[in-house]
Amino acid sequence: MAFDLTQASVAAIAAHIRSRELSAVEAAQHFLARIDAHRGLNAFVAIDPQATLAQARAADAAIAAGNAGPLAGVPIAHKDIFVTRDFPTTAGSKMLEGYRSPFDATTVARLAQAGAVTLGKLNCDEFAMGSSNENSAYGAVQNPWDATRIPGGSSGGSAAAVAARLAPAVTGTDTGGSIRQPAAFCGVTGIKPTYGRASRYGMVAFASSLDQAGPMARSAEDCALLLSSICGPDLDRDSTSLDRPPEDFGRGLNDSLDGLRIGIPKEFFGDGLAADVRAALDAALQQYEKLGARLVEISLPRTELAIPVYYIIAPAEASSNLSRFDGVKFGHRAAQYGDLLDMYKKTRAEGFGDEVKRRIMVGTYVLSHGYYDAYYLKAQQIRRMIADDFQQAFKTCDVIAGPVAPTVAWKLGDKSDDPVANYLADIYTLPGSLAGLPGMSVPCGFSEGDMQNPEKGIGKPMPVGLQLLGNYFGEAKLLNAAHRFQQATDFHLRTPEGF
Repeated sequence: MAFDLTQASVAAIAAHIRSRELSAVEAAQHFLARIDAHRGLNAFVAIDPQATLAQARAADAAIAAGNAGPLAGVPIAHKDIFVTRDFPTTAGSKMLEGYRSPFDATTVARLAQAGAVTLGKLNCDEFAMGSSNENSAYGAVQNPWDATRIPGGSSGGSAAAVAARLAPAVTGTDTGGSIRQPAAFCGVTGIKPTYGRASRYGMVAFASSLDQAGPMARSAEDCALLLSSICGPDLDRDSTSLDRPPEDFGRGLNDSLDGLRIGIPKEFFGDGLAADVRAALDAALQQYEKLGARLVEISLPRTELAIPVYYIIAPAEASSNLSRFDGVKFGHRAAQYGDLLDMYKKTRAEGFGDEVKRRIMVGTYVLSHGYYDAYYLKAQQIRRMIADDFQQAFKTCDVIAGPVAPTVAWKLGDKSDDPVANYLADIYTLPGSLAGLPGMSVPCGFSEGDMQNPEKGIGKPMPVGLQLLGNYFGEAKLLNAAHRFQQATDFHLRTPEGF
């Protein structure tokens, strides 16, 4: 049987390249051709075949010399929030249009050291601010399962690329759910590690106390391979990096789930959860019981406070981080202005999109004199209480399971005029982010689509993701739970029609 490169796993591609049955150049050319054939998805914002093929030739040379890394020759792509030397970095914003970094982000560099070959840069919400990928200055990404729907955000280009098989694996970032939510909406697997596990050096900063890098791929096994290369201390360059050695996250992927206690937060299964999402989750939890796990009801009582807390803390940090984009040293600069202050005003007015401006204004307000104690300080206090809720829950369970989002992916434009509606869709992912916990999304089913009766407004069946949350440094346990589920199901193997 011929090797199906399009549908192959990261592990299989790496093995075929290592054995010289397939060259890194051939693998790169294959996926570059797929990217070109599916430009309409708008998943990629930058490709450079010459740069990609140069990396592929270097990978083939390393294999021939016998010093190849574990991902030698595997084609991947990076969210356009990571700076790269070989490709432009825009963070989805006109503010950085045409910008080229003189160095690679640590995540990019570590994957390159492992031998991975970069296919290009992936579309994302501007400065990673958004839940739909409609905030990108370079246009919205389409969901491969239904081109009329969002792919999720901010890592929408990343999730769409994996779902459409334009890349076997990609990088994303998760501030309030931006790996988990698009992974759920596009039917792929994604994991956010414990805060501080992956270096933030070279990630264009949104909210420094929340941003984390992580991989997205078809399976938990593939995510484990990438995460093993990404994670590790970077103390000299990232003050938020943890002094914890690298780890082989694939080491326990076949451990039994007998006796695993899965916590089910009652707050995650209330009235706001769509019936078809609930049905898919219930079926997934029943599958876990068949695999030997035990379901335990838990409570995360401050879940509903996560949205106001996040949308105080994250904009406050964004207001500070984005102050560097003023037209002086790099990025966009207004063509016409009077004095220096006028240049600042016009540059930022022209360079930033509406959602970024909105969050800068909110952040500046909550940090201003007279409001810091009333808003920002109180939000940080509640953040600690949310983290304490999780620690209380982990006394009675090993992992926590629930929905990633209240619904499946909505139609493009449905919530464009209502930013609060977008914010509310993050209710299940924000608590884990505020606590700095590892979390992942695992494909677990599909919504009740009805293509024969589109007048009902149901439309095509759309993927549903199961969210798994672990305690600090519990990535291996999460990946094992996801892998065992994927051994018993095939949701992660399904491909959108036409791809």
